Amino acid sequence: MSSPDDRAPTRRLVLAGIAGLAALPLGGCLRPLYAPTASGVGLEDALRAVQVEPVTVAPTGEVLSHHLRQELVFALDGTGRATTEGPKAYRLETNVVVSTRTPIVDATTLRASVATLTGTARYRLATLDGATEIDRGSVQGAVTYERLVQRFATVRAERDAQIRLAKVLADDIRTQVALALRSAPPTATLATGT
Repeated sequence: MSSPDDRAPTRRLVLAGIAGLAALPLGGCLRPLYAPTASGVGLEDALRAVQVEPVTVAPTGEVLSHHLRQELVFALDGTGRATTEGPKAYRLETNVVVSTRTPIVDATTLRASVATLTGTARYRLATLDGATEIDRGSVQGAVTYERLVQRFATVRAERDAQIRLAKVLADDIRTQVALALRSAPPTATLATGT
């Protein structure tokens, strides 16, 4: 008579084999993110064809607005050049809502010692003329920073947190835009390169 320990490797091999056979039909369905897009243009070229509009945010978020736009330009273009260079076929509009929460309060001074900066960025990707919407969505991000007794140190920490939040949001938006451009219909501007 065999013990349960003798059957364990055989059972695992059978289950692995069944899982492998089940995955075979899906093998051709997977497409790498950086494969050519549906229009036949490389994804990097399609990302470079996105014109990043100025980011709108509440009046106290100028730092976040500036850095989010710059991060998006760099993330989509990859070179950090001005967004006016090269042919543009798409327009990316972004709106950010920011809030600050202070979950931890020092019992001695009754001051918040840590703050969490949370941002929700809503974006819209459309053709350059705005007639056809390619994608619309939102991404969220959160970063924390320390609030010190020294006022200027706290202001600088908040500014650094806004810059970090801009990077988080830009990375997520870039991923969503790349996914949308993979299956976007071809545009005349991208096809001709003018």
